[in-house]
Amino acid sequence: MNPLMAPEAGASTRRTALSVNLNKVALLRNTRALTIPSVTRAATIALEAGAAGITVHPRPDERHIRAADVHDLAALLKDWPRAEYNIEGNPFHNLMDFVRAVRPQQCTFVPDAVGQSTSDHGWMLEVDGPRLKPLIDEARDLGVRVALFMDPIPAEMPRATELGADRIELYTESYARAWNTKADTFVLAGFVDGARAAQAAGLGLNAGHDLNRDNLTDFLATVPGVLEVSIGHALIADAIEFGLAATVKAYLDCIDRAEIAAR
Repeated sequence: MNPLMAPEAGASTRRTALSVNLNKVALLRNTRALTIPSVTRAATIALEAGAAGITVHPRPDERHIRAADVHDLAALLKDWPRAEYNIEGNPFHNLMDFVRAVRPQQCTFVPDAVGQSTSDHGWMLEVDGPRLKPLIDEARDLGVRVALFMDPIPAEMPRATELGADRIELYTESYARAWNTKADTFVLAGFVDGARAAQAAGLGLNAGHDLNRDNLTDFLATVPGVLEVSIGHALIADAIEFGLAATVKAYLDCIDRAEIAAR
């Protein structure tokens, strides 16, 4: 059996992996006809600081990550065999071309429109599932783990399993907006329910969107068994103030504090 396709038994005992999303590094670079800041250099710094992987979301308009970046990072990551490469995007747009060419460790299917500024909802699998199924099968046949970007709706999780997904990525913007407000406990409880439903359906659990140094520890200490968080906007914003290596270490400290709090 391909190890990428192996069951994720015992996943709840693993340290949550930090995957650094480099879209905003590319966005800054693209404002000038220059090669700085370098996406591959940023990836190297993040990995040297302890990040477990790199995430990119190449959109069809190439407003941040470009096709060349996807391939350059794939080449770089060959020197980091223990790091994971996660390419996310809409499989009905340009994502599958990159999956076929690069064969990353993971691809995350996201239901975003071509022109929208950022992802803002998860898949509704009763509607989207029939179209997703053959693409999930194709990616897995290529040895690529498939995660589906999902809202924390328990009833949707068995459908993800039926489609052949390996993981789901919980879309966490609603948690980030509610954090430290009166709605915090209620919203977080919904994510716990979604996470438990996913795990009961045999799915691995990722999370991402608007997670930051303030809210990450609380989320991971409460939501059980998160294998990976993908963080870009807040992490790169923090890096402007603290430097990229120090920022990656600060996020890893948030993950470690969550592990201690959850014991």
